[in-house]
Amino acid sequence: MARKVLIAGAGPVGLTLTLLLHENGIDVELYESVTELKPLGVGINLLPHSVRVLHQLGLEAALDDIAIRTSNLQYYNKFGQLIWSEPRGLAAGYQFPQYSIHRGYFQQMLQQTVQQRLGSDCIKTAHKLVGWSDSGDGITARFLQGDGNLTEVAGSCLIAADGINSSARRILYPDEGDPIYGGRVLWRGTSLAKPFLDGRTMFMAGHQDCKFVAYPIGEQADGAQLINWIAELTVTDLKSEMQNWNREVSTDKFGAAFRTWRFDWLDIPALIDQCNHVYEFPLSDRDPLPKWSFGNMTLIGDAAHPMYPIGSNGASQGILDAENLVAELTRSQPVNEAFMSYESVRRPATAKIVLLNRQNGPEQVMQLAEERAPDGFSDIENVIPRVELEEIAARYKQTAGFTVEAVNR
Repeated sequence: MARKVLIAGAGPVGLTLTLLLHENGIDVELYESVTELKPLGVGINLLPHSVRVLHQLGLEAALDDIAIRTSNLQYYNKFGQLIWSEPRGLAAGYQFPQYSIHRGYFQQMLQQTVQQRLGSDCIKTAHKLVGWSDSGDGITARFLQGDGNLTEVAGSCLIAADGINSSARRILYPDEGDPIYGGRVLWRGTSLAKPFLDGRTMFMAGHQDCKFVAYPIGEQADGAQLINWIAELTVTDLKSEMQNWNREVSTDKFGAAFRTWRFDWLDIPALIDQCNHVYEFPLSDRDPLPKWSFGNMTLIGDAAHPMYPIGSNGASQGILDAENLVAELTRSQPVNEAFMSYESVRRPATAKIVLLNRQNGPEQVMQLAEERAPDGFSDIENVIPRVELEEIAARYKQTAGFTVEAVNR
């Protein structure tokens, strides 16, 4: 490719895409709207199919330094009774682990790797994408700089990795409106606490109207762990002006709903109380788009397919987008054809996950337990037969493309 690939958005997907392009000998330049990249956010999970891509980039040791290799995923009812348990990552037979990791630390590690491999000037901060012109054999992107000046940059193509509130998507689909509120609010935080269960397990408890999720994302020198947790409640009448991501709030907004959730293996009220900063995230996504690619530009990651954080698939699917897109760009074909080939694979695949996550994905098992045994149970087999539990778990893995056989192949 004679000219550089231009990427808008230096989140985990944009940074991974940058590394993949560089690895394949393609010049790339990355533009980010914020003035300084900071390790913001809370925990995310990276599933084995996306971890395969990161390990192939030589990032295994760096990931192990800042993440937990997840061993199990367990679902409980609101009384702490086990509904379903399954091994994850290496314990499930994958050739690659599943990682539980702080999103900000993950982004910071990727940023440092990009700057080490491509040079510190590869990432241009304080550059907000505001438009582009496509000449057919290349593209010119326009960025608004932090000082208010407009600058134009020529490249072979433009890839927008600028998130759920993507400027590029808004330009392409000006009538789409804001992200769609899903009727539930997530309050997210991290707490230093003693390890629970085996110290590497991710669990979810409750049901779709009242749910708590927690998993460790880091080890401390004194034996404590940094625990990422999410409290989720149905809030049907949330005003539109309150539907903002990443707003810091008090635990008074949700804590009362979990005050009795003291299990034999974890005291949830105590975990909440140990958190210094809690952030509010209205559950939001967008409808699948009919088209991502327009000539020499395309969308990727949350800009293309924002989805509910169900099934631990958001970041992972963006990384798979990047892998597929780079594979198409390295083939001998015009850029616009490469983008259409990428879209023909990734757009239908991610649309299925977006829609399945709206139905609670694999978390359906908690809702079934609540509906069939709201007062608890003595034997889950009498409530949900094991074959039904296995079918729900297998169906989601199949749809999301991370069955053991598919990933290892």
